[in-house]
Parts: sequence; structure tokens; C-alpha cells
Amino acid sequence: VQLQASGGGSVQAGGSLRLSCAASTRAVSNNGMGWFRQAPGKERDFVASVAWNGGGTLYADSVEGRFKISRGYAASTMYLEMSALTPEDTAIYYCAATRGAWSSTSRSNYNYWGQGTQVTVSS
Repeated sequence: VQLQASGGGSVQAGGSLRLSCAASTRAVSNNGMGWFRQAPGKERDFVASVAWNGGGTLYADSVEGRFKISRGYAASTMYLEMSALTPEDTAIYYCAATRGAWSSTSRSNYNYWGQGTQVTVSS
């Protein structure tokens, strides 16, 4: 399974972006998926996750209420709608698919990773 993340860019604080993640196979439609992010010099942190059926959404406290994760109609795509962005959201955002069907906050539960897309928020 290959995952391709896209949609990153540069925005000013308070702005919005929509990230997309496309899988190379529909088989991932049976897996949970999620977004992680990594800022320079920091660990890769959990952002949001969604179960195979589009439910079971989980969010990091830092993005709760500002970000929304969803799956596309084909379920092999995933989106992250980000609003009210702050400079603290600046990072490389990675999409990933879990080993099972459910959402998860733990990196160890993800066995497929995309290459990442850069999000830069200026003040």
C-alpha cells in the first residue's frame, strides 16, 4: 500500500487548509487511517484518526474543534480540514493506515505511511 499526501502549503495565522491522502489500493478502505505531524526537532505526534467506516474519529487535544478528519466516498481517500491555523501547527503532515479497522492514536498501530506534506503557518 502506498499513501500519497497532498494539499500542504503556506498560510497566515487564522487561515485554513485541506489535506488529502490517496491510497494506491482500495484494500485500505478496510483499515483505520490517521494523520500525524512532525515539527523540526520534535517527535512525530498524533493529530487525528478515523475508522474504516468513517466513524470513530479521534483528535489530539491541540486540534480538537479546529480540524476535521473524514474519508472519501471510496474510503481509500482521507481528508483533514484544518481551520483557525496557528504557527504552532507548522509541521510536516503524514498520513498513515492502521493494521486493523479502527482508529488509533498510537504510531505503533500504523504500518503504512505516506511521504508527508509541509504545512507552514505564519503569524
